[in-house]
Amino acid sequence: MKVELLPDRELVDVATIFAEHHLGLVRLALIMVGDQATAEDVVQEAFARTHAGRDRLRDPDRALTYVRSAVLNGCRSVLRRRATVFRRAVPYEPPVWSAESAALVGEDRKEVLAALRALPRRQREALTLRYYFDLSDQEVADAMGISASTVRSTIARGLAALARALGEDA
Repeated sequence: MKVELLPDRELVDVATIFAEHHLGLVRLALIMVGDQATAEDVVQEAFARTHAGRDRLRDPDRALTYVRSAVLNGCRSVLRRRATVFRRAVPYEPPVWSAESAALVGEDRKEVLAALRALPRRQREALTLRYYFDLSDQEVADAMGISASTVRSTIARGLAALARALGEDA
């Protein structure tokens, strides 16, 4: 079965999206899965699938949203697989890449990351997309496949939970 493209249909320029957003998407995946190699694999797979199916994307302007959603879904899959393999694993400690980076990573940051990791998946994803990537509520909603109002309430609950975990006034 051969799929023919409409003559006026524009293919998504995956290379440009990759060049502009690869690093940010790897950082998103790194926050979600906790290690650099897996994060890079998840992002690479998302871009490979996007490239393979770029002729089927209905709206080329939403290709970045599609890739971002694919990265989140890939992270969820990795975490599900890990959960079944490592039911009683020791808590994750972020890797130290060098002595300089170890010196720069403050105790406050470690505490916030630990509290963020303890949040439910949806809250963790919403907070990361909103505050780390500075996406709007609608962009977060598109990436997560939920409504904008659900994003706002999820973020509010996540911030309250972080404040409680960090011992701050909510």
